[in-house]
Amino acid sequence: MTTDPADQPAADETGEGLAKLTRSLDLLWSGGERPRPARGPKPGLTLERIVVTAIDLADREGLGALSMRKVAGELGVGTMSLYRYVPGKGELIDLMVDHVNGPEEDLAERRGRDWRATMEFIAESSWTLYTTHSWILQVNQARPILGPNSMAGFEFALEALDGLGLSGQERVGLLVSLDNLVTGAARSHVLYQQAAQQSGVTDEEFWNTQGPYVVRAMRDGAFPLMEALPEDAFSATGEEIMRFGLEALLDGFAALIASRAGRDGAAPATGPEPPRT
Repeated sequence: MTTDPADQPAADETGEGLAKLTRSLDLLWSGGERPRPARGPKPGLTLERIVVTAIDLADREGLGALSMRKVAGELGVGTMSLYRYVPGKGELIDLMVDHVNGPEEDLAERRGRDWRATMEFIAESSWTLYTTHSWILQVNQARPILGPNSMAGFEFALEALDGLGLSGQERVGLLVSLDNLVTGAARSHVLYQQAAQQSGVTDEEFWNTQGPYVVRAMRDGAFPLMEALPEDAFSATGEEIMRFGLEALLDGFAALIASRAGRDGAAPATGPEPPRT
């Protein structure tokens, strides 16, 4: 198969992309320590403070509203002061993503628990992350930049799956499947919340307007299964739907783990039965 040269990035675009990636990684792994010029920025300004301020701004106004100028305004400094700490918006977003991926509690207390309880904890933490910082759903993480927090979280997840008879590819596949489930559910939840605000039409107005059309469409019996649905069929919250899918997903992986243990003649590694919520 041949590739159209027009579809390939220009050499200067590739070079800038790699340079931006290197700048982000340097910032993530240097702990934010960068040489300051003799005539430095306002005392008290730090990379940590810039990142936290940017996150607060994105939480309130969305990723589209984020700019170096607006972050500087929030901090009460000139825009050029920020560039002494972070080269640009792209690198700032990379720092923001790794920052919010940091655990809200000491993961040491969670280590050694049943693998399923740990996966449920990871799913619930991800749900909170995506719904609290919904702007992160707009960031393309198909090729994630691995900073300290994201790598620590990945290591924590892999540790919970160690010794269960799963191959490396299967462990990664389980974690990706888990995140895909939570990300999809969270995105639908966030979009549903935004629908009324963006359209100017409330949920009640939306369904009251659409209702008569649906009723007429079902009168001739063309949609019997839809007509037979109980009134509460669509009453589950986004989080309840996520948890329903999570239980089914983990049931499937539990069966896979049990089959591996049976084939190898050993019992699967388990801990105390996790609480059901």
